[in-house]
Amino acid sequence: MQEVVQKLEHKGVKPTANRMLVYQLMMDQHRPLSLRDIEEQLLTMDKSSIFRTLTLFLQHDVIHAFEDGRGVVHYELCHHHDGEDHTGSHVHFYCESCGRTYCIEQIALPEIHLPEEYHVHSMSFVVKGVCPECQHHTMLA
Repeated sequence: MQEVVQKLEHKGVKPTANRMLVYQLMMDQHRPLSLRDIEEQLLTMDKSSIFRTLTLFLQHDVIHAFEDGRGVVHYELCHHHDGEDHTGSHVHFYCESCGRTYCIEQIALPEIHLPEEYHVHSMSFVVKGVCPECQHHTMLA
């Protein structure tokens, strides 16, 4: 838990018990999680406490959020250390079979040049299909 405390403090977030639980879960899962995913894993925390924690994490750039193409928001840890906005820096993959969302960090999104009067706040690219694990299970069946 000392690592979690250090990471939260580095981002300017006071490491309370709830915040540490949410951060540790996100770190252990190694994939983006929806609010529902987090609720199902942290049964001792109520939905409003989880949501407040996620909101604080977003404000302090501990996590970033993206919509998975179905209207469900997913959250994932930010692994950068500078002040840049990295919310749209890579592709996300939504598996239509198991419902999980994955980061595909090897594929960077292209830089988008909009007309001067448009200001981008975030960018997301979601690919939908079937993940390798589900493909493997289909082949065995």
